[in-house]
Amino acid sequence: MTTPQQYQAPSADDFLMGGGVPSAKFPTLGTTVSGRITERPTVEQQRDFTTGELKFWDDGKPQMQLVVTLATNERDPENPEDDGARRLYVKGQMKNAVASAVRSAGARGLEVGGTLTVTYARDGQKSNPRFNAPKNFDAQYVPAAQNELNTPDPAPAPAGVPSAVPGLSQEQLAAAMANPATAALLQQQQAAAAAAQTPATAGADVPQF
Repeated sequence: MTTPQQYQAPSADDFLMGGGVPSAKFPTLGTTVSGRITERPTVEQQRDFTTGELKFWDDGKPQMQLVVTLATNERDPENPEDDGARRLYVKGQMKNAVASAVRSAGARGLEVGGTLTVTYARDGQKSNPRFNAPKNFDAQYVPAAQNELNTPDPAPAPAGVPSAVPGLSQEQLAAAMANPATAALLQQQQAAAAAAQTPATAGADVPQF
């Protein structure tokens, strides 16, 4: 008989903040969960959803799952602190779909910075008429290195728009330029500064030859 795996404690951040990362959910056919992997995936033993007890196969071996944390665009409107992080529990047919996606991407496994997309694509065959049909998934994976290659370079600033202002970060500058009045003022200040640095030639004596 295999010895039950020890309970996996929550992360330090989850414990400190009194919560955990919400689970990714696939309530209806066609639901897609996608995002960049933010933590190194871990493997842990599955637990019964109702009782919380560790799960084993008939031969006594533990039923395992891969836990992947994604930064998604999802937000819970009832939770103002929801930052979009979702925890994906990869097991069963989903595991096969994710493994196939990783192989198709030419990768050796999931890594931090890669993008994983999982879609509830179809229903499988019922093994018991009393239960719902199992969910089958499709998956796509983009390795971290390819994500970096596909990240577009920042667009050059339009003519007359300052690319940097002393005392302002790029984020603050972008916010300021979104206001037409502030943008015009910054452009005027930049033009004045440029004029002050240009050697004055108007009115200078022209040498006679």
